[in-house]
Amino acid sequence: MKVRIIGIVVLLCTLLYMPRAEAQEGDAELMTRRYSESYDSLLNSYYMRRFAHHHLRSSSSFSLEEFDALPDSVFETRMRALHTVVPMAMNSEVRAHIRLYLRIMSRRLDLTLMQRERFFPLFEEALDRYGVPDEVKYLTIVESALNPEATSRVGAAGLWQFMYNTGRVYDLEVNSVLDERRDPVKASYAAARYLSDLHRVFNDWTLAIAAYNCGPGNINKAIARSGGKRDFWQIYYNLPRETRGYIPSLIAVIYVMNYYETHGLRPGRLEMPVRTDTVVVHRDVLMHYVAQATGLEMEALRALNPQYRVDLVPASSGSLAITLPTNKVEPFLRMQDSISKWSADSLLRRPVKVTPAGKSSTKGGSGHYYTVRKGDTLSSIARKHGISVATLKKRNGLKGDNIRVGQKLKV
Repeated sequence: MKVRIIGIVVLLCTLLYMPRAEAQEGDAELMTRRYSESYDSLLNSYYMRRFAHHHLRSSSSFSLEEFDALPDSVFETRMRALHTVVPMAMNSEVRAHIRLYLRIMSRRLDLTLMQRERFFPLFEEALDRYGVPDEVKYLTIVESALNPEATSRVGAAGLWQFMYNTGRVYDLEVNSVLDERRDPVKASYAAARYLSDLHRVFNDWTLAIAAYNCGPGNINKAIARSGGKRDFWQIYYNLPRETRGYIPSLIAVIYVMNYYETHGLRPGRLEMPVRTDTVVVHRDVLMHYVAQATGLEMEALRALNPQYRVDLVPASSGSLAITLPTNKVEPFLRMQDSISKWSADSLLRRPVKVTPAGKSSTKGGSGHYYTVRKGDTLSSIARKHGISVATLKKRNGLKGDNIRVGQKLKV
């Protein structure tokens, strides 16, 4: 217990001067703008550009006039029915945030629900392990719009928007090749631990969540300036501007994600563009060879593994996981030893050309041969094998750009 208390004291000292930047705008506008920025970044990510951007089908009959006519008692009744541990206060600030989130969700609900399906089971498991209320999983919508690649203007990163120093305190490695703040699994368990520790400090979930945003030092300052009061709404005006909007935003998101249909939001059914699984590696692996051996595009592989900053999985110092589409796990496992060997050879000496697994290919003469498949072009084949189109043409004596399915090309 003594060690635990000392650890918390060290944590408080470490985080005392780590508040997030404030902005000169309304609290509700600030928080929803931050959500929108993370959402727009998610929409521009690889899989969303290839899939969701063209399939968003939500519709809305949401009416601001009808919303404004509802008395607070309606919202209070609905919130009580959610049976949350975190108090769901209803006041003018919360109402303003609900109004804004309903408006911005009217065009963003499909993708948010799809990401919820992808990540919430992971969040629920992590939060449950450390005794954090289940509804805190909605904090990730406020923080990052469920975008694992989200980065704030002050350097917070990942689904849970860890700052650098806080991440290091909670065993998230951050260096020139690896940023585990962007690892959905490790960051979720780190966030659950952090929130659990903050609750031990304040014995209040609302204050613990507020401290997650601005640091426990700022909460203690607000408590002191408020004459020792320890209720979020009583210390509200002594908090940093962003933190004042943080709790209302969380309450609003919890409400909206449970009652969006009541307000006329009708999401389409948006399936995940790819189902994934993870494989654990124990040796350094270059993403280049993972992509070529499995037939994945590099951009797709990077999107699934945002924690690796330079296309290297530095697993020689400890086990690390690679996320792959489910149908690519078997080809990876089949070629794992070869991938590790090619990676080691490339890291120590020179690049090695790899023929993708699952492709029809034969080896003969002094090189590899690739069998053309439907949809292939000279450009796509050259790119997959790390050569130029001119080199590909020269090796195969091609004058024009025409190739045919089944044709074998020396690569």
